[in-house]
Amino acid sequence: MDLTRRPRRLRTDGVRPLVRETELSASDLIAPVFVDATTDERQPIESMPGHERVPLDEAVARVEEVRETGVEAVILFGIPEAKDERGTRAWAADGVVQAATRRIKDETDAYVITDVCLCEYTSHGHCGVLEEGAAEEPTLTVRNDETLALLGQIATSHADAGADMVAPSSMTDGMVGAIRESLDGAGHDDVAIMSYAAKYESAFYGPFRDAADGAPAFGDRRHYQMDPANAREAAREVALDVEQGADVLMVKPALPYLDIVASVREQVDHPVAAYNVSGEYAMLHAAAEKGWLDLEAVAHESLLSIKRAGADLILTYFAEDVAAQL
Repeated sequence: MDLTRRPRRLRTDGVRPLVRETELSASDLIAPVFVDATTDERQPIESMPGHERVPLDEAVARVEEVRETGVEAVILFGIPEAKDERGTRAWAADGVVQAATRRIKDETDAYVITDVCLCEYTSHGHCGVLEEGAAEEPTLTVRNDETLALLGQIATSHADAGADMVAPSSMTDGMVGAIRESLDGAGHDDVAIMSYAAKYESAFYGPFRDAADGAPAFGDRRHYQMDPANAREAAREVALDVEQGADVLMVKPALPYLDIVASVREQVDHPVAAYNVSGEYAMLHAAAEKGWLDLEAVAHESLLSIKRAGADLILTYFAEDVAAQL
């Protein structure tokens, strides 16, 4: 008996789908949507082909475009009409994300997640309140506890507007606990928290910072985002967020950190999310434009690998394109 051919018998066309271990579906995917309070028309994002900043008046239409592909969940990012050192437009009742959330929830059945951070709203582009004179310092410092209070206000303002889930992304120590306390205190105990629990200080975020106008005006974010060299640290961060009440744990980026996705999946029983970030999206588009890769095939394979590593949810700029293939 020749046993060497046994594996190949399960790779034929008829049986291959029957023994497939991992399947993608539109319900696995979350589509990012950028809402821009500074424009009256859609603005293409050059570094992210196929994506645009949309004005507030087109937020509902943009979400309906997403839903037509079978993707029901979106995460909203806002570009405010004005910025200041504290990012006060981030928690304004009439802020861009708050206004967009109200319209989307009033007119659609989409599941709305909102990004909770300050980088898009601060004049300096950092994810919190800075120490005085930080721009002149070689190593700038975010005022952690002061930032926590603002994150709680932002999350609560999003929940007041109708957000189903909030997603704190600042990597501020204690952010999940502060937001949970703020939400519960405002009667929003039904609003879930998807924490960016293991967010690395990555070079793959470049196109997003163009899209959301959130690049730091000076310095970098290495003192509050994680060192790409560290894996065990992710386990500690995740454990802290679970203890504080996170409902979903996210790893960001996804493809260069599949080992982290897999280890978080082993560590917790909570749903695990992974963010297939803008740089991952842009580099595949760039290679496809050169004719070096089949974009449709590599997009699907990329997301499949993220799910195979253990992600239950995938935030991705490929959401619509891949969902349309499924």
